[in-house]
Amino acid sequence: MPPTPDDLITTPLTADLVRGALELERTGHGLLPHRLPARARAQCADPQLHMAESQPSGVRLALRTRATVVELDTLPTKRVYAGAPPRPDGVYDLLVDGRPASSARVTGGNTLMVDMATGTAEHRPGPVGTVRFTGLPGGVKDVEIWLPHNETTELVALRTDAPVEAVPDRGRRVWLHHGSSISHGSDAASPTTTWPALAASHGGVELINLGLGGSALLDPFTARALRDTPADLISVKLGINLVNTDLMRLRALGPAVHGFLDTVREGHPDVPLLVVSPILCPLHEDTPGPSAPDLTALGEGRMRFRATGDPAERALGRLTLGVIREELAGIVRQRTAEDPHLSHLDGRHLYGEADFAELPLPDALHPDAAAHRRIAERFASLVFAPGGPFADGTG
Repeated sequence: MPPTPDDLITTPLTADLVRGALELERTGHGLLPHRLPARARAQCADPQLHMAESQPSGVRLALRTRATVVELDTLPTKRVYAGAPPRPDGVYDLLVDGRPASSARVTGGNTLMVDMATGTAEHRPGPVGTVRFTGLPGGVKDVEIWLPHNETTELVALRTDAPVEAVPDRGRRVWLHHGSSISHGSDAASPTTTWPALAASHGGVELINLGLGGSALLDPFTARALRDTPADLISVKLGINLVNTDLMRLRALGPAVHGFLDTVREGHPDVPLLVVSPILCPLHEDTPGPSAPDLTALGEGRMRFRATGDPAERALGRLTLGVIREELAGIVRQRTAEDPHLSHLDGRHLYGEADFAELPLPDALHPDAAAHRRIAERFASLVFAPGGPFADGTG
């Protein structure tokens, strides 16, 4: 007979079982993974940032066990956009010894009702749910449960039919990545199929993903989080959020990028550091932001964005993706004279005009699941492969 809940062992959820989070907050329900530390969160009241950093992209439980049944109770917070089709429940991906084994979803949970037209949101509480994986192979194995990349997820309880322990250090290099919602995983199919997760798998590295939807904004507190997080490889993908928030003008961009990189280098003076410019996004190639929801499309039940800036205002210092790419390339060229471990990658080498023709951005901003896979494959071939800035020199 299969084990019943009463037959399962409950293991306390502790930090040594969790990978990819910078901090775990003890809540009334359990543990809430954060991808920015409390000191950083206290320095910015932006609800978009707080939502994004609490969505556990790249965060996973990592267990060594003989268990064939694993249950995880969680309290997710799901987003619902007024006027848009319902979003599917977040996906939990199960890996066994590094290979995909199963996926599941948790129903219920809290709901965040978002009105894109007014910019307001309402939080509605809901019940804890359970994700259950059965039929795992016998014998000792490493099991990872990757949490939904796009749902804030509180970890409530872990149950198995055999004891578990933390997976020991496997000697892999740690890749620390920061970027926008594209790096966060918007429109990817599941947490292990965001482009950073796929690229990390190709590269054989441990991922810490600080892709923060809407919040790759050169914030000093994010730079300090990167500075203070142990890592063997670091990449920062910058640009799209600076345009679609219309955050700054050209005069501020260069000093802000230099300051951001200076701060990262304070903690990682010799670590390979890669600056990645934006992938192709025709919406903002030559048109400044801010971006805004297309209310006509929203009225038709579709999520789509539009650019509200005026291309003529580039002359006044308004930022576009083209302007940012040129500036980032120049900044890296300038800095490499004294920083031989710094490199640059034009994001259009990951996703360019031919890719857009084949795999267009469904909402005009974010790549779909197929494009995430393509970006990951390109990144791996350009960055992790021999001759790339993250090539493993041990081979």
